[in-house]
Amino acid sequence: MTTPRSPKRTMSMPVIAATTAALPAVVLSSLALAQPSMATPAPQPRKIPATLAAAMKAQAVNVGSVIPAQAVATTIPAALRPMAPVVPDTYTILRGDTISAIARRFNLDTTAVLQMNKLSATTLIYPGQTIKLKGTATAVPAQPAPTTPSAPSAPASASVYTVVSGDTLGGIAAKHGVPLSSIFSWNGLNGSSIIYPGQKIKVSGGSAPSAPAAPAPAPAPAPLTGAGSYTIKAGDTLSSIASRHGVSLAALMAANNNVTATTVIYPGQKLTIPGAGLQPAGETKPLVPSTFLGFTYPPAVVSSANENKALLNASPVPSRAEMKSIVADTARRMGVSPSLALAFAEQESGFDQRAVSPANAIGTMQVIPSSGQWASDLVGRKLNLLDPYDNATAGVAIIRTLIATSKDLDTAIAGYYQGQYSVSKYGMYDDTKRYVESIKARQRTFG
Repeated sequence: MTTPRSPKRTMSMPVIAATTAALPAVVLSSLALAQPSMATPAPQPRKIPATLAAAMKAQAVNVGSVIPAQAVATTIPAALRPMAPVVPDTYTILRGDTISAIARRFNLDTTAVLQMNKLSATTLIYPGQTIKLKGTATAVPAQPAPTTPSAPSAPASASVYTVVSGDTLGGIAAKHGVPLSSIFSWNGLNGSSIIYPGQKIKVSGGSAPSAPAAPAPAPAPAPLTGAGSYTIKAGDTLSSIASRHGVSLAALMAANNNVTATTVIYPGQKLTIPGAGLQPAGETKPLVPSTFLGFTYPPAVVSSANENKALLNASPVPSRAEMKSIVADTARRMGVSPSLALAFAEQESGFDQRAVSPANAIGTMQVIPSSGQWASDLVGRKLNLLDPYDNATAGVAIIRTLIATSKDLDTAIAGYYQGQYSVSKYGMYDDTKRYVESIKARQRTFG
């Protein structure tokens, strides 16, 4: 009999590294970190030890740096480029490559490389794939300098696109070759708007043709007036800049036409900062709630979770089926049972790379930033949890270490959910036991 899916499927929190005398690598669940001391006691007593309270405080203090969305690079200004390398006719994709990063490496235009290989901005590339770097491509217009955006000219009659499962506003904009800010303007949407399959989205200006009635869109963002500028400093991220100036991430990107959630920013670059009037009206409902299953999470943690959710919503991500393949391939490469890794990924997020919990557990494997740092140490390189391959690598690295340092598989599984230290000191809680049985049942289906 298959164990029912845990109600915490998209909110089950992975682990955070710590150090104790008993365990070389101790992990604490983000759920435990975020549980307030005054929460109503569960049927089984759950005292939070001082180490958990300290870890909870540390996470709240250290959330200032939201994970930068730099998995996909863009062209660096000429003044910062090294000497132009020799451009080969073809290039074989390596793990972690992106088209824009490859184009930057050879001082090529990203759009030209995409057109040369008949790819789009949302096409998934894979290791071993060969792409052309020389050939004929449609000329790419020069990017305009950052200015206060206004709705671009468009045909009198607007084109309409019907949203399908897995679509994002950023992906729709890229697919139709228009700025995301224009999609916002034409449809009265903003960075926090939720779209749904069957919804009609205008992808050009003008009057939309007749279409089935849909829910009324949110009011259009306020006009872009009262803008200022900011010179980027080392360590800045788009999210931290937006937060520092009291504007939304969506408003900041809308005020800079050539800036998206995946743009690489660099010290000395200037950004247009929209005025207070640019904050989209009605943007009061957060993308990620502050409470879950009776637990209230620290405001700083929830704020970072919302910023990471906005970044993922604005970026193209693999489909659930593609994420399933990525997780299985990563597990095989790292010596972990693919069926076990798939069981964790399905339990945690349902293979949804855009999933973000109130505890700031990110992506398919639901890894919090501090756990991501620990996973980075385990694999010997910096992992970006917003990147689907890195997210899978982080989760699998944690699973592999838990198996290696736990007395049996059940204890290792429990450590991913409850935290290895907590399991060793208090044993498995009732909900942890249900989680272990659910993972084992899912593993059998993938076996």
